This record gives sequence, structure tokens and C-alpha cells, in this order.
Amino acid sequence: MPDRAPNCLKCLYFRVTWDPAFPRSCLVFGIKCRNLPSLEVFASTGHHCPSFRLKPGLK
Repeated sequence: MPDRAPNCLKCLYFRVTWDPAFPRSCLVFGIKCRNLPSLEVFASTGHHCPSFRLKPGLK
């Protein structure tokens, strides 16, 4: 379990949507939100995102 929120911009499951009201999404949790999805997951569950996977080619 990570001790801090992962950077969604580096996550394999992060997507940018065409919806201006909810521009960011997470494929694993099926959410669209204004903030980074990892912040929404933490606000809802009290735990940092357990599904973070680094995009191939990133460090």
C-alpha cells in the first residue's frame, strides 16, 4: 500500500476526457472528476490508490 497519493498523470489507467466539467478519468475505478482521480479515491475510501501502474517507458 503506498504511503502517499500516486501521480495519476504517470498512471497507465489515467485518461483525459472530452467533458469540460469532468476532464480527468480513471479506467480502473470508472470515475470522471475535476481533480486527479487518486485524490477522489482517497477522499472516498481513506486509502491511497492501490491500482497505480506506471506507464511503460516512464521512471
